[in-house]
Amino acid sequence: MDTTRPALRLFVLHHAGGSHTLYRHWPAALPDTWDVRLLDAPGHGLLLDLPPIQDAGRLADFLLHGIEPEPARPYALFGHSMGALLAYEITRRAVDRGMPPPVWVGVSARAAPGSARRGSGYHGLPDAELRARLKRLGGTPDGVFDDPDLWALFDPIIRADLKLVETWRPAPGAGPLPVALSAFAGVDDHAAPPSRMAGWEEHSEHFLGLRVFGGGHFYFLDDPGPLLRQIERDATTALEAAGARRHSGTPLR
Repeated sequence: MDTTRPALRLFVLHHAGGSHTLYRHWPAALPDTWDVRLLDAPGHGLLLDLPPIQDAGRLADFLLHGIEPEPARPYALFGHSMGALLAYEITRRAVDRGMPPPVWVGVSARAAPGSARRGSGYHGLPDAELRARLKRLGGTPDGVFDDPDLWALFDPIIRADLKLVETWRPAPGAGPLPVALSAFAGVDDHAAPPSRMAGWEEHSEHFLGLRVFGGGHFYFLDDPGPLLRQIERDATTALEAAGARRHSGTPLR
């Protein structure tokens, strides 16, 4: 048996205005047989020098290219907020193009396609109101709000990400994804409450459930342990089911 090949490659996709740094402790807390990769969008984190991609479809294409799906290397996606939208788009593209799909997708703090609130959203708010709302959501260091120079640097990045999220619409007529999918929500998240996260069941042929945790939009910030244990359980369940289908010759759909 080849012990050098990871059992699973898990790609983690960050939230709007964020980067891999919020998730930097996750790889050490997940199984050591997994290859956990924290992705940055262009203009964020380790890719800060690249021009941002402000279209969800083009950004999904960029990230999918970096994942390089292969039939013999199972992979999974977990996305939080904007990252959940991108996980959906990446999976949709892989399926539509006949590429190997992920064995599991985790979507967190992003309302299901078709259930998001309409309107201008956050990206067009006046400066003071945007900062106040982002503070309430959490996930952004206070120093970004308190330092005028830092805010001047991050404001256009945050607004561009929010616009990408708030103007995105799913492709018309898109059916459910033929992959295992779990939805994760904070019970006090007003941006993506559990009631609207439950709609993800309609977008997967193998829905594993809605997992609700205490807290708001960044419910895992103080203690990611419960979320990471659920990710491990759900992804392992999906990985084992995919392996059983391969051995039996059963098609995915």
